[in-house]
Amino acid sequence: MRLMDMEWEKLGFSYRPTDYRYVSNYKDGAWDEGTLSDDPNVTLSEAACVLQYAQCCFEGLKAYSTADGRVVSFRADLNAQRLEDSCRRMEMPVFPKERFLDAVRKTVHANRKWVPPYGSGASLYLRPYLFGTSPIIGVHASEEYQFRVFASPVGPYFKGGVRPLVIRVCDLDRAAPRGTGHIKASLNYAMSLYALTEAHALGYDENLYVDSATRTYVEETGGANIIFAEGPKKVVVPISGTILPSITRRSLTYIAREYLGLEVEERRVELKELDRFTECGLCGTAAVISPVGKIVDHGRDIHYVGMGEVITKLYDTLTGIQMGKLPAPAGWLTEID
Repeated sequence: MRLMDMEWEKLGFSYRPTDYRYVSNYKDGAWDEGTLSDDPNVTLSEAACVLQYAQCCFEGLKAYSTADGRVVSFRADLNAQRLEDSCRRMEMPVFPKERFLDAVRKTVHANRKWVPPYGSGASLYLRPYLFGTSPIIGVHASEEYQFRVFASPVGPYFKGGVRPLVIRVCDLDRAAPRGTGHIKASLNYAMSLYALTEAHALGYDENLYVDSATRTYVEETGGANIIFAEGPKKVVVPISGTILPSITRRSLTYIAREYLGLEVEERRVELKELDRFTECGLCGTAAVISPVGKIVDHGRDIHYVGMGEVITKLYDTLTGIQMGKLPAPAGWLTEID
């Protein structure tokens, strides 16, 4: 799609190539200096480690046009740290945090005209990712790697924008104790595709996964963390060692306490107590915070008010900070020149 044909307000969450992407290669124990490329294609050996054994991790973040005409990224330093954590767990060379932030800045700057205008409801999605490129057949870590960042203008993650979602408790497991559920490994998402396809075929928007050890505690969905409101003054955030540490969830927790003066309880949440909550939302970079209207648990329907008072305040405050309408905590926004 050409830029001149872009209808920003009608964008969905899908890939649209922009002009430039950042590329850096790791060889002989070191990363090269990196460069911007106008080629959206990746050339790999048929035996590349990423293709044979899925040695790949990624991040997701956004850049926004603000009310006062700036272009900013949101908490990219936390994405850089999480990518470091993922790389270490995946036996991959760390891409230095300072270089990660520079790559994000260069990618946004080079594609500045693709940043959706303020008030359109859209943003520029950024996808940093790192993968093994060495040709291998035996099972072992790659010796060579590539780090890339591409940009794509996007609209809402869930079709229909902000509407109450219907999700189901899934019989399959997303992650296991002492596994890789706490990092952003690409294979974690591939493993959820079967269940997600089934859920969509049955009319659900997403799957709600529970802990694989006891199947009694709420964890997260295939693509987002989950939070609850218990009345108008309390937010409950499920925690677990197998949940991906969402940057959006971390930001919403801070906003609930420091901006809205709400009580925040971070704890294990049992499946049987879902009906005690009044509101429910899925949160993440892509989803922002999307209201859940119903959770279906094997014939038990748990209803929530949808875009209720607490979810609305959290959404309005977070997006207000991201769009420059509200003052941001120190370090949350980085201006792209």
